[in-house]
Amino acid sequence: MTVDHDARISLLLAAAIGAAWLAIHVGAIVWWRWSPATAVLAIPVVLVQAWLSTGLFIVAHDCMHGSFAPGRPAVNRTVGTLCLGAYAGLSYGQLHPKHHAHHDAPGTAADPDFHAGAPRSALPWFARFFTSYYTHGQILRITAAAVLYMLLGASLLNIVVFWALPALIALAQLFVFGTFLPHRHGDTPFADAHNARSNGWPRLASLATCFHFGAYHHEHHLSPWTPWWQLPRVGQPAAGHRSLSKDR
Repeated sequence: MTVDHDARISLLLAAAIGAAWLAIHVGAIVWWRWSPATAVLAIPVVLVQAWLSTGLFIVAHDCMHGSFAPGRPAVNRTVGTLCLGAYAGLSYGQLHPKHHAHHDAPGTAADPDFHAGAPRSALPWFARFFTSYYTHGQILRITAAAVLYMLLGASLLNIVVFWALPALIALAQLFVFGTFLPHRHGDTPFADAHNARSNGWPRLASLATCFHFGAYHHEHHLSPWTPWWQLPRVGQPAAGHRSLSKDR
């Protein structure tokens, strides 16, 4: 496949994820009415929206590596900014250098996504992960959006259930399947200095849990310029190492 062909596929997949997320986001927040029946229906809606929220982050992640639109840094920044803002009011400018710091020294004390003091413990690691990405600016952006929604007639309950809750579930997905399990220290040594492992799950489970960043996490570290949807095709690359694409 050519670079332009890959970019078109990435764009189409991102558009599908974004459109589905936006439809649920606006429709549920603005028009959802609660009853015993809709309360039950809300469970799958929240779970689907959480998965789509994870997808928004993964699209932004591709933008950070320049794989969404190769050679077009302005496009990567714009799309990444929109995806992270919609997902949870996150700042692309703040996450971009942190994510590349993770790739520069994965699974070490210099890795902002790693807990060197608790390399096998999920809860303290998650607490560090959460607090390292929390910013007052993010809270202000989310609050401003919530106030605007309520001025337009949306209920606070709908905002919490259909935006905040899916975002938190997506955060847990990204942490467990995209960070903790791939980089957790175990009895078996890591294969190389990337300090990452893949879980080898079937493709459907890989897609459902974290858009292939669990089953193919080591492959991602070996080939960070590869977009998420192509990771199953990467396999184990031939010996050699290519410098990381930072799209700065």
